[in-house]
Amino acid sequence: MRLLIIGDIVGRSGRRAVKVNVGSLRKEFNLDFVIANGENAAGGKGITEDTARELFSGGVDMLTMGNHVWNKREAFEYIDRETRIVRPANYPPGSPGLGWAVYDMPGHVKVGVINLAGRIFQEPLDCPFRKADEIIARIKDKARIVIVDFHAEATSEKVAMGWYLAGRVSAVVGTHTHVQTADERILPGGTAYITDLGMTGPMDSVIGVKKEAAVGKFITQIPQYFEVATGPFQFNAALIEVSEDTGEAVSIQRIQNYE
Repeated sequence: MRLLIIGDIVGRSGRRAVKVNVGSLRKEFNLDFVIANGENAAGGKGITEDTARELFSGGVDMLTMGNHVWNKREAFEYIDRETRIVRPANYPPGSPGLGWAVYDMPGHVKVGVINLAGRIFQEPLDCPFRKADEIIARIKDKARIVIVDFHAEATSEKVAMGWYLAGRVSAVVGTHTHVQTADERILPGGTAYITDLGMTGPMDSVIGVKKEAAVGKFITQIPQYFEVATGPFQFNAALIEVSEDTGEAVSIQRIQNYE
């Protein structure tokens, strides 16, 4: 089975990048399933029903989220009923939406997707490591192929999660920092790993926002209004091949496309 996992989609440029790239990549690599992180898809922070539908119509099969999942209040009800979206599972009980889900594929193959958020330099959520244990115990009899999107700031926390889950899931992919790392590998036990998938959004920007505002804040230390940049896009993703029989990853390949 071949899966494409797309790094954080940011704003209009990111949504356009999905439309331009996903269809051709499906044909080129004979993709079976496309996952994308959509927590920045609507105006750079959060998601709405309209932006999610746009991504689904552009070829994305399901969306993971992150720390900006609650930025658009109008999305709360939508997230609660849309089974193609999962938000970090380590938010407190009672939060809208799903933290993990299992999806049926042709040939009676099932793919489980787990979304977790890190705690270093982020909100003090439940422990993502213990939450991973809890979900894996529940999902192991439902799906042989399991993908984990770990939305975290610190590279050390992501690497630790990769080793913690090595041999227990098919892939651990990091999101959130918007800069693609070059450390993709197959960990012992057949777990594909990359510290960060990168960003799908405006290329001439500082991790998605207008560069003038970001540079100005660093220079002056005065708060700036961060507006999503426009213009040419970058498309960052990873192509992962997984054995349907064992659930072990066979290969992982970074993808970087530009407009």
